[in-house]
Amino acid sequence: MTASVTSGSAPVHPHVRILEAVYADLPRLVDFADAGIVLHPAHRGTDEGRVVRGRDAVLAHERALLQATGGSLVMDTERVVANDYFGAVLGTLRASRPRPFAMPFCGLWRFADGLIIEHWENAHAPHALQQLLAPARPAGTHE
Repeated sequence: MTASVTSGSAPVHPHVRILEAVYADLPRLVDFADAGIVLHPAHRGTDEGRVVRGRDAVLAHERALLQATGGSLVMDTERVVANDYFGAVLGTLRASRPRPFAMPFCGLWRFADGLIIEHWENAHAPHALQQLLAPARPAGTHE
């Protein structure tokens, strides 16, 4: 695939631009997703971390992440690489609510026909991330 070229700069693959748009505004993921997209949540080792399938379910997942952080979730990207088939994004996930939080992440992506068909969320400490995103429990209650 021919990459887009900006005058005076190296070619940038279109999938890099897609990933930059997604990390700047998480719900936009569905704008670039195949109808049958599969998302593997960062906390996939838990019961709540089941695979998410389909555009509507992925959008609900992304909105839930934003809601759990009171809209404060930011994905600061450090590196974005992609080719015709795969993408990888390194960065730091940050939130100020429910408490200040920062964690390294690596998002892995699979593309087909210019659309995202699969995504693996990888957080450095998935259980700590799950605790941040879990609904608050009243004092004295247990899981």
